[in-house]
Amino acid sequence: MANYDYDVLFIGAGHGSDGAPLLAKAGYRVAKVEAERVGGTCTNWGCNAKLVLDGPVELTRQQERMQSVVNGNLTPDWAANMRYKHAVIDPLANGLENKFTNLGIDMLHGWATLKDAHTVDIDGTQKTADQIVIATGLHPNQIDVPGTELAHNSKDFLALTDLPDDIVIVGSGYIAMEFATIANQFGANVTVMMHGDRALRKFYQPYAEAIVADLTKRGVQFVPTANVSGFTQDGHRFSVAYGDGQTKTTDWILDATGRVPNVAGYGLDELGIEYDRHGIKVNDHLQTNVSNIFAAGDITDTKYPNLTPSATFQSKYIARFISGETAAPIEDPVIPSVTFTSPRIAEAGVSIAEATASDEYQVVFADLTKDWFRQVDHQHLAQQALVFDRKHHLVGATEMSEQADTAINSLLPAIALQMTPKQIQSIIPLFPSITHEVWKKL
Repeated sequence: MANYDYDVLFIGAGHGSDGAPLLAKAGYRVAKVEAERVGGTCTNWGCNAKLVLDGPVELTRQQERMQSVVNGNLTPDWAANMRYKHAVIDPLANGLENKFTNLGIDMLHGWATLKDAHTVDIDGTQKTADQIVIATGLHPNQIDVPGTELAHNSKDFLALTDLPDDIVIVGSGYIAMEFATIANQFGANVTVMMHGDRALRKFYQPYAEAIVADLTKRGVQFVPTANVSGFTQDGHRFSVAYGDGQTKTTDWILDATGRVPNVAGYGLDELGIEYDRHGIKVNDHLQTNVSNIFAAGDITDTKYPNLTPSATFQSKYIARFISGETAAPIEDPVIPSVTFTSPRIAEAGVSIAEATASDEYQVVFADLTKDWFRQVDHQHLAQQALVFDRKHHLVGATEMSEQADTAINSLLPAIALQMTPKQIQSIIPLFPSITHEVWKKL
């Protein structure tokens, strides 16, 4: 057997490398290579940072709904909250690095380039490994129009010291709608330039439309099928060209037109590793066409959604496969998703669209604003749909509410484990609680 520096080397130290601790604890020599900050996008410039900025939105929305019983108004402070975000988020990368090194994982900093199937060059230093896992994730897309360099991305938004008075957001997916919600609540004038005529296209449209309608009432302007054609600058102001010769002047432009795989500069072409615009091609063991090289997380071209839990699930599967704990193909888990607008939309399992297109399922809709528990904090936008199969197993759930993420998490065991009605009845959640309210509908 060849004498390698490591048994397993991960290129990227985000959640696509979450299987590393399992291997280290099992006695494998493990390393992670990271060109930026340990923890990757989600930890440093994505989910975690976004949630800190969303905290005051959640609080002020609740206070707004409770005006009939709570006196006074809350005023969110962008600069103060951004300082708080840095206090909460900035230490995470070092904390993670310390955690990994304490487990015996070598943390290597620099840009990794594959030289052959077992060799990686890290800024001029070469390291070898028996198995390699590519976990390089995604980066923000740049819209292909003149002046694209004048637009900013999600990473820039999450680092704004001062919030511009006027913002144009190009796109209407997760990032666009979440940041529109945040910026609007903090007092910015927000215009959303939509690619088509639907926002949050992956979610049940009546729920997405309700959120668009609510944001519109709050002053957010939506431009359907905007056909953005370019950006220009005049001093400190910017113009967005769209539609049929129309322009919108603004202080700041956010390009939220999606994210694309990080495949350039890693030596994939030279090694013949197959990929396309969706990511690296892998088999049902997450191996690339070079059998000792795996891929995990957002960089992979799989049916799994590009979400943190997907990356963690894939990475831990790779660890179990390498260690011999399993030889079976990767399972097909139930992975929930959520958009952190206000209210939120969350879903798991069989979607409403899938269910209504088949006679195999029954969809039960509920207006949650009638539930006493939702009336406690005066929720006026709260809807739910539960999907059952012919044996009345819960196989899917979608909810729009301020607690949609918690509600869907509560239902996950029933969905993922295909629990029978009798099994469900044997579980008694805490009362009063959101879990009790969602389980009593099963």
